[in-house]
Amino acid sequence: MASPAAASLSWNSSSWLNNNRTLTATTNEPIKISDKSSAFLIFAQKKAKKTRKIILIEDVTDVGKKGQLLDVKAGFYRNYLHPSGKARIVTPVLLKEMKVEEERIEAEKQRVKEEALQLARIFETVGAFKVKRKGGKGKQIFGSVTAQDLVDIIKAQLQRDIDKRIVSLPEIRETGEYIAELKLHPDVSAQVRLNVFAN
Repeated sequence: MASPAAASLSWNSSSWLNNNRTLTATTNEPIKISDKSSAFLIFAQKKAKKTRKIILIEDVTDVGKKGQLLDVKAGFYRNYLHPSGKARIVTPVLLKEMKVEEERIEAEKQRVKEEALQLARIFETVGAFKVKRKGGKGKQIFGSVTAQDLVDIIKAQLQRDIDKRIVSLPEIRETGEYIAELKLHPDVSAQVRLNVFAN
């Protein structure tokens, strides 16, 4: 707690303007302050952080990916990100919109995965696909069975279009039973049996 004498000190503006530089207490006793100590000490506060909380609308090199929440310098946002339409300042409404969009995307991913699982069950319950090739000596066949051959057979038998890039086949140069793998989704793959026989 401050002492009563210190609490009762007040600035006298008229005496402040005079050259003698005195402080007066409420007791009207002037207190002399030497000219050397009359200089004011001003303490600067820390520089205010000038950053903005933003969300990226598209990928920005060396900054971040689309949909990422970042703190960036106000000038960078004002002079580059905002005029080029690459970012927006985060607001509660924007956060709600982002959450709804994320839920929609997640639901779409789940739907695609479910479709891939159903398709995998269909492929695995079909049994073996039969592939005919012109026979050679012993078990040898002329040519080889390719991913395109399997795609054509699946289209003919199941009326399903699949991309040949998702098919991985072992090298097939003779008759026998083989297993092909179809990568229907990053998390879902189906095993398909192939029976290769010679005419």
